[in-house]
Amino acid sequence: MSQTDDNTEGVRLQKVLAQAGVASRRASEIMISEGRVEVNGNLVTEQGLRIDPDHDVVRVDGSRIPPPRRHAYLVINKPRGVVSTMDDPEGRPTLSDYLVGRRDRLFHVGRLDTDTEGLLILTNDGDFAHKLAHPRFRVQKTYLAEVSGVVEKSTIAKLRKGIRLEDGPVKPDSVKLVSWAKDRSMVQIVLHEGRNRIVRRTLESVGHPVRRLSRTQLGPVRLGRLGVGELRDLTSDELGTLLDVISDPSSSSGN
Repeated sequence: MSQTDDNTEGVRLQKVLAQAGVASRRASEIMISEGRVEVNGNLVTEQGLRIDPDHDVVRVDGSRIPPPRRHAYLVINKPRGVVSTMDDPEGRPTLSDYLVGRRDRLFHVGRLDTDTEGLLILTNDGDFAHKLAHPRFRVQKTYLAEVSGVVEKSTIAKLRKGIRLEDGPVKPDSVKLVSWAKDRSMVQIVLHEGRNRIVRRTLESVGHPVRRLSRTQLGPVRLGRLGVGELRDLTSDELGTLLDVISDPSSSSGN
């Protein structure tokens, strides 16, 4: 079922907004009257419209409101030395060590190298995971790298222009020198690619091997103050934006 005016089918729009935590039903009715709510791209100003919250796309002030959650969507700050799998035949620490007590079967979206720490998304929504990891959606990934040596401005310019590795060209979406000392520098690099060890190989190719690497952001999802090894649910804004990204490859997937 899609958007409908049927009196017996669907869920009233104001109830959907209230259940999503946008506002109370009364406040949601006011938002509808003020022309702040869209369903499937159409402005809604009349009360009582019934919709299918699982399939109809609802927006408030332009921001997508996710449907009721049938699945889990989590962020984990993966520690360094943890393998991006749920089990490991070699007995190394895995993501499952941080999911003890959860009954839902979660898996990770994409992966991080064992010696890379930072942001990973975990879910039990297979379609969501497949689309989010697919390169056609060009979801930006932000990394903070501690590298050996002082990175010169000319090197940053070279990286911004793009370089060629053995498996093809690499052109970061952005590169920024964050800080430096006598023998090391901190570089922020944003890419929408996911080739194997792409950040490490890119920085090493310009003479600055990576000492430590962390992914701090994936699309709109930021690591923020999430501690190493900690988990949290995706916020409604984060999930709504990611749903937009995977439903429209031309939509913005950046910072």
